[in-house]
Amino acid sequence: MQAHTLRDAALAALCCADIEAKCQQARELDAQANTWPLDTSARLAAPTKLPGRPARPRLIHPGEVPPRSPYTPDGHAALIHAICHIEFNAINLALDAVWRFPGLPESFYLDWLRVAAEEAHHFTLLRTHLRALPRAGQGAGWDYGDFEAHDGLWLMCEKTAHDIVARMALVPRTLEARGLDATPLIQAKLRKVGTPAAQAAIALLDIILRDEVGHVAIGNHWYRWLCEQQGLDPVAHYRQLARQYGAPRLKPPFNHEARQRAGFTATELEDLQQIV
Repeated sequence: MQAHTLRDAALAALCCADIEAKCQQARELDAQANTWPLDTSARLAAPTKLPGRPARPRLIHPGEVPPRSPYTPDGHAALIHAICHIEFNAINLALDAVWRFPGLPESFYLDWLRVAAEEAHHFTLLRTHLRALPRAGQGAGWDYGDFEAHDGLWLMCEKTAHDIVARMALVPRTLEARGLDATPLIQAKLRKVGTPAAQAAIALLDIILRDEVGHVAIGNHWYRWLCEQQGLDPVAHYRQLARQYGAPRLKPPFNHEARQRAGFTATELEDLQQIV
């Protein structure tokens, strides 16, 4: 696929099945964004198959994914793999927002390119950690693809492919925002483990949580901007979209401090308690 504009190049990166090449392309697009022409009005044709991804991991139904306990070496590896898979999907989600939706301000596309680059950095950090973990009976460590995974994040991306408001409401500020709540709980478990590998994972999750607050804030910003453009009430419309698209029910405890920093209003935080 020959890219002529920044959004073409984002689509090419999304289609790339080689993980290392995809990560490199995401980082380079963000770093070199000002050297590419940006045609915000173009309606790009969707390829027949998205996203590009490696043959592994094998994807299964979310309900079939076994629980991941960090209290054993294999469980720790499975947990890191699961987070690594989330970050891989997050690269694709950000790239998809760049190419798919025309007619938005230039800053929209630049915001999501930055998110894609940061998600690529997160994936690389986690994959490096995963590869360093011992694997019983094997000369090498673990790698991405060694455990089964589910495709819940990308499925919501497909559901909202025709509706930019729903995409902003239900991907960054719902599914990805769940990471703001889950990360401190995972870190608490890792602190109980207390091994050097667990401590290293805690430090990586600190980096990821810091950046994810910014990513959710970008989702909040553009969701509210779109609602304002269309004369929609953000809180009421969110409830409607969550029902319409079958968004997963949110489960407490909520990380109110991180959600506030990510731009959730007091009304929205109160509303979380009503929809669990």
